Amino acid sequence: MASGAYGGCMAIRVVLAEDNLLVRAGVERVLAAAPDIEVVGTAGDLGDTRRLVEQLEPDVVVTDIRMPPSGTDEGIRLAADLRAERPGVGVVVLSQHEEPAYALALLAEGSGGRAYLLKERVAEADDLADAVRQVAAGGSVIDPRVVEGLVSATRPARRSEVDRLTPREREVLGEMAQGKSNAAIAASLVLSERAVEKHTNSIFSKLGLTEEPDVNRRVKAVLLWLDDAGGS
Repeated sequence: MASGAYGGCMAIRVVLAEDNLLVRAGVERVLAAAPDIEVVGTAGDLGDTRRLVEQLEPDVVVTDIRMPPSGTDEGIRLAADLRAERPGVGVVVLSQHEEPAYALALLAEGSGGRAYLLKERVAEADDLADAVRQVAAGGSVIDPRVVEGLVSATRPARRSEVDRLTPREREVLGEMAQGKSNAAIAASLVLSERAVEKHTNSIFSKLGLTEEPDVNRRVKAVLLWLDDAGGS
């Protein structure tokens, strides 16, 4: 299909994969409302999705986490395959439940160009469209509900790199896990932005994230925090 244009620039081309017809129609309608996004194809199973990606060469794939043939983790497997075969294609995975293990799997090979959103947020057009824009640009998005659920968990964490953080660094990382910028963290913890930057760099160093230029270190730090909070 021919790609549309927006403001003199080519629109973000999206392939949508969702086996539920009503949900697919709803997501397509939400995306179609964004003037800079064009849904160029839709599919209801993994095989058709792969064929559309080959034929249409989209910028982003928006996919259900579960769809035929097995109804288990097709969206995660598709994202992993695209990371290897078509690294320039962004993937937004939609899930019906807060499943942090799937978010960890989605971002295990790098967070760039990947997003994990809850389906209940799809009705919020700005959230979905913004996620598509961010992954198209190589960024990453994790639904705040997914991270907040584990950050607030009371189960004792196992010994890990996270245990090396000071209490203040853990506070900063907890704020970071809610998707806050350095400025927002500074305001919340009554610190200067320079102090937050120093704490953030120390967190990255202690978590071994200083030599990962191709990975969004903030997201990786949050994932290590979540993995730690989820363990026992």
